[in-house]
Amino acid sequence: MRAYWFDNKEVKDPSPHYITPPYARSNKYILQQGDQRELHDSGRNVDPEYLEKLGVLYYHFADEEDVDKLAHDRSYKNRDVITVSPEKMGDVYEEKVKMFFKEHLHEDEEIRYIRDGAGFFDVRSEGDDWVRIRLEKDDLIILPAGIYHRFTTDDKNYIQAMRLFKEEPKWTPLNRGPEVDANPYRKEYLQTHN
Repeated sequence: MRAYWFDNKEVKDPSPHYITPPYARSNKYILQQGDQRELHDSGRNVDPEYLEKLGVLYYHFADEEDVDKLAHDRSYKNRDVITVSPEKMGDVYEEKVKMFFKEHLHEDEEIRYIRDGAGFFDVRSEGDDWVRIRLEKDDLIILPAGIYHRFTTDDKNYIQAMRLFKEEPKWTPLNRGPEVDANPYRKEYLQTHN
């Protein structure tokens, strides 16, 4: 795992096709340069203690027995394995990766144990900037309910991850917007982690 501040470029005059999100902070627009699957490395690292402050927990487990113990301790009752790749997903791959990369939150923790390949979780900081977290084989991450985040594979376009759940397996994204900002899980997250 490696965490760092996402490298953005600020521009004053975006494309006329760019739609300003309702939560934009100023007349500047932060646009990403290049493909989402690139590193976007600012060169400014983020330490695990800061991730914990955001409610993000990280573990490195080479042995699945350690995952089983964590699952027992945190009451994760269900799990499945997902492979995100063009070979596995076919024509829907690009559409799915774009969907995963839309800024969203969940009303449950999001737990991922990487079995193969690599990818990035981007999480919002207290100042609403992106922290990019690169995960690869044997990394496990827990994102708290209510944190805004997004996910993408890296430029190899392949990741296999075990998903752990407290209840039945589900993945319900709530895309960022004024209604979701008022969501009780979002409010609880802000009270707990800010």
